[in-house]
Amino acid sequence: MYRATIVVPAFNVAATLGATLASLKEQTYQDFEVIIVDDGSTDETKQVAAQFLDDRRFYYVHQANRGLSGARNRGIAEAAGEFIGFCDADDLWHPDKLRRHIRHLDSKPNVGVSYSGSQMIDAEGRLLSVRQSPRLRGVKPAHILKRNPIGNGSAAVIRRAVFDDIAYVHHGAFNAFSYFDETFRQSEDIECWLRIALLTDWEFEGIRGLLTYYRVAGDGLSAKIERQLESWENVMAKHRSLHPAFFARHEPAARAYQLRYLARRAISNGEGKAARAYLKRAWAESREPLWAEPIKSTVTTLAAQAASLFKLAPVAQKALVKASMPTLRQRSQAPFHPTSKGDHYE
Repeated sequence: MYRATIVVPAFNVAATLGATLASLKEQTYQDFEVIIVDDGSTDETKQVAAQFLDDRRFYYVHQANRGLSGARNRGIAEAAGEFIGFCDADDLWHPDKLRRHIRHLDSKPNVGVSYSGSQMIDAEGRLLSVRQSPRLRGVKPAHILKRNPIGNGSAAVIRRAVFDDIAYVHHGAFNAFSYFDETFRQSEDIECWLRIALLTDWEFEGIRGLLTYYRVAGDGLSAKIERQLESWENVMAKHRSLHPAFFARHEPAARAYQLRYLARRAISNGEGKAARAYLKRAWAESREPLWAEPIKSTVTTLAAQAASLFKLAPVAQKALVKASMPTLRQRSQAPFHPTSKGDHYE
């Protein structure tokens, strides 16, 4: 039995899955298994996965399409590890990521969710100048709601006991239990993190370093801005009636942060008018982002105005790409060794 399990949900990701699995194979902590959950792919995902199955730690399972939450739930159901991490099939892990999270969880028995910062990469695997450097300590439910310090679904390593504590009966699931809510096709991460934060005593805590390489692709789920907002609102509706006092206090500011985030997404897509509309709605909800994070809010406002007036966003977006950085391998089994520029080590 392996101590850790890494679940890789995969749906039509033949172009990127090889690099993802190669980054996992190169982990310095070796007591782990990888469960590749093929969620009904119709491309060459199975053939790419097969290249890694000579390593006995790598397993492949196939299911009819159930979405990202359904694939993660299947992976959790199959997992043997005491600790479970997730790496989406277009993302990458730093070689030392798993070792450092295991060390963190071993040293902090009250921490249930260990996470790190993330470095953004583009569709071709080139490093961007954008990174997620989240709050690491003193994380309360309000921080999860407003700012989601975990950042993305590939950043966390979680105790199996946490999932046992939030499991609920779902007769359509692989083993009749669900952990991620399969009714959500977006915002499934924040929905799960909120359940952990509001229903259990497990702590969230981060470790230093940009240990996840998160791919930003224009045709992915993250680009569907209005759908993303609708899904986020559905998360609020699901939890609001269960914790009315908490949401009455924190939901307006949380919505303002969410709308500001969507404005930044719109700017990156060159949609300046939409970005300005999102910001207008944000400041009407709450002014907290303006005084809590004045630099980010001001820069976002100015960028939205510039994008609206001068259509500069596509050029600005390209300028984020670190042209001098190497392209990350897409289909290779060769070891992946990302640059350490901007990273921090303990």
